[in-house]
Amino acid sequence: MTPRIVIPTVAPQAYQAMMNLEKYISTTSLTPVHKELIKIRASQINGCAYCINMHTADARNYGVSEQRIYLLSAWREADVYTEEEKAILALTEQVTLISNHVSEEVYQNAALLFDEKYLAEIIMMIITINAWNRIGITTGMRAI
Repeated sequence: MTPRIVIPTVAPQAYQAMMNLEKYISTTSLTPVHKELIKIRASQINGCAYCINMHTADARNYGVSEQRIYLLSAWREADVYTEEEKAILALTEQVTLISNHVSEEVYQNAALLFDEKYLAEIIMMIITINAWNRIGITTGMRAI
């Protein structure tokens, strides 16, 4: 692959805006496991190897089992996720694949399980990792 731009170098203000989103995410009440499940699942859908590599390692550091990491792409058929995690994963998939819209069923299920603040934090986490995926893929970032 030919070299591509390095956003922090050529557009530092834009990169700083992304870092500010990341700083916000670090202050939320989202559990580390919820954050990593969102990051991994969105990155799988988007095909961002760099982010999958990073966030599976982070998930392991937070105690997420190999089995739960391996089964993320087939979470509906796996009995290793809580009801809350399944709601988060369903919302992650629909926000990531936004052209299909977020169904009322998926949104309301999440809204029943989480208070408004936590739900807003989930949505912002999903949006943030999707932005990072697009930066990583477009600029040619590679896993290892």
